[in-house]
Amino acid sequence: MNRLFIEFRDPLLGIIVFFVLVFVITLVSYWWGRYKRKEDSRYLSHFMNMFKTMPTQDELKTLLQTNSISMQSALIMAQTYDSHGDYEKCIEIYLIMIEMQSDVVEKKETLYLLGKTYFKAGFLERAQEIFLQILKQFPRTPKALHYLLIIYEKMHQFEKALEVLEPLEELGVNVTKEHVYLQTVSIIRSAEYNVQEKGAALVALYEKHHLLSYLIFEYLFRTQPSLAWKSLDLSEAERIGDILWNAREAEANLDIISSSRFLRELYSAKGSVMLAQESSMFEFDVLIKLNMADQVGATLQFDYLCNSCKQIYPFAFHRCPNCHHIDTVVTEMLLTKAHVEENNSLQ
Repeated sequence: MNRLFIEFRDPLLGIIVFFVLVFVITLVSYWWGRYKRKEDSRYLSHFMNMFKTMPTQDELKTLLQTNSISMQSALIMAQTYDSHGDYEKCIEIYLIMIEMQSDVVEKKETLYLLGKTYFKAGFLERAQEIFLQILKQFPRTPKALHYLLIIYEKMHQFEKALEVLEPLEELGVNVTKEHVYLQTVSIIRSAEYNVQEKGAALVALYEKHHLLSYLIFEYLFRTQPSLAWKSLDLSEAERIGDILWNAREAEANLDIISSSRFLRELYSAKGSVMLAQESSMFEFDVLIKLNMADQVGATLQFDYLCNSCKQIYPFAFHRCPNCHHIDTVVTEMLLTKAHVEENNSLQ
């Protein structure tokens, strides 16, 4: 009997048993991995088929109730539709998710996403209802207050928008720029003031806060050029270069132009005057040289960059359409072919 136990303690037998165990474990792991990949592939195919044909509300409810798809999968599906601009399907999924969710915090987040989707789709009143519903249960929700502020602004309800600033300020958010912006837009759109009164109020706002130079001077150069030139902040001239380039030249102030290197180069590049022979800015330098050679074949066009989110647009904006930040526009000059030959001389 003792001899039998000695044989079982044979080192060679132990090595054989060890390798057999390693082989069995490896084989089981391999086949289990293949099985899981197959199951995952089947689940993914099932999930992707939902994108081809949108399930009905009842079908989606059933899928969620039976855990055929998880809430996270439904969320991914909704966000995919959102990214492709299919807001109707995205909204439908969010509504079903909200109906199925029992956790208050999860429902709040889904409501917020639903409100954002209504906002992006242009359903401002529905978005307003959603964000007010969130704030009724969770008053300290800055992101909901922020969207509500923008909605009121888009609906030209500036008094309500100003009221939203109070809880934001109580939550520690700096709302100075938002406050000045709403005041400025309210003045511009007001029917109670004439053009001269609006101009005086805007200049007073700018001199007090030194904010929103693009918005204020865009309005002034369009409606009261003489006041715009008189109030122009030369330190902001480069930022509003497109406004100055397109301003009515008959009312330009040559004394102010002569006092600023940037303005001398800009209007020399435009061909209105010849107060500069060269420029450190490539676009201006090319145009000045062409004008000196009497070759009018190029001009400037402008793109607009948001200094916050770095999105580029072919149009000017005062609140970025993407990140909704205020007064972040940066003007970028581009040389382009001139289509019409004009005599732009101020002399």
